[in-house]
Amino acid sequence: MKNTLSLLLACAFAMPVAVSAQQAKAPAAASAAAAAPAAQKGAGDAKAGEGKVAMCIGCHGIPRYQASFPEVHKVPMISGQSAGYITAALNAYKKGDRKHPTMRSIAVSLSDQDIADVSAFYAKHGHVEGEAAPPSPAAPAQGAVAGLLQKGACVSCHGDNFNKPIDANTPKIAGQYADYLFVALKAYKTEKSSVLGRANPVMAGQAKQFSNAELKEIAEYIASLPGELKTVPQDRMHHASR
Repeated sequence: MKNTLSLLLACAFAMPVAVSAQQAKAPAAASAAAAAPAAQKGAGDAKAGEGKVAMCIGCHGIPRYQASFPEVHKVPMISGQSAGYITAALNAYKKGDRKHPTMRSIAVSLSDQDIADVSAFYAKHGHVEGEAAPPSPAAPAQGAVAGLLQKGACVSCHGDNFNKPIDANTPKIAGQYADYLFVALKAYKTEKSSVLGRANPVMAGQAKQFSNAELKEIAEYIASLPGELKTVPQDRMHHASR
């Protein structure tokens, strides 16, 4: 009888512990279940994005295509760019944090899912299976430009060879067109313009410490590096019909 009573008491004290453990697991499981759809919701579909880029390829699908407004420069290569950066850039145009009349008109027409899909498409676009990665490290900067890059601490964000950014929202810039890089860097210094400017406090702080001549030197060096970015010729009618 004494043994039976001891067993009952042991069970009575053990049950709340077991229930508490189950209760502790329940919120964690619920949180995980809730997080999964949320993560999937923001995921881009490259295949779906292929049918949404007709408005992009008139500029970004023509190698070395040159824009003439609001400044003259070659349109940037975006095939092979990170999806996170393309998403961040389109959202900045959509919000007006980046000023560019053409890009803003396109960005505001896109839903969040459209932006995710287009970004996923361009991140994979032009990738060739087995293609060799750019050599790393590249030839080091020489002379004055080496000092400029050190002053700006550019690799601390844009990474090794300017091709391995530290996070998904930072662009690969190695091999990008020099005139585009120069215009982009100047835009961070531009204020009180309705058609030019980029609102990014980190990049503004970096760009404003250099003269335009120095920014041009930096842009030309980065453009000379081997990179993964490219422009892949695209057929507008093919994409519009998908």
